[in-house]
Amino acid sequence: MTRPRFDNTRIDAQLPGMTPPELDVDEQLCHAAAIIKCLGHPLRLRILEALESGEMTVSALQEYAAASQSTVSQQLSILRGKAVVDCRREGVHVYYWITEPRVHRILACLRECCGD
Repeated sequence: MTRPRFDNTRIDAQLPGMTPPELDVDEQLCHAAAIIKCLGHPLRLRILEALESGEMTVSALQEYAAASQSTVSQQLSILRGKAVVDCRREGVHVYYWITEPRVHRILACLRECCGD
């Protein structure tokens, strides 16, 4: 039985730049699934929603998300591991921001599809 052919243009249109063009189709699908999985957690979405307005400290994100410092840090680590966010240390504070600009479009799409 022949596997259906995946249309490369569709994944590139949905996640441009988030799917490296040098990957073959199966790798592209795995990459897209990894990004979706990374964004597929309510707390990570809440953190990204907060970061849409600009960089924030871990303590500000903790307050915004109403979650413990360790929980927020764990979720930020996952986002950072997928290059969705990055951070810098300034004294005792660690600031995070969104590094993947397409995340803004994905969040807008989620708001549109799922309601505010």
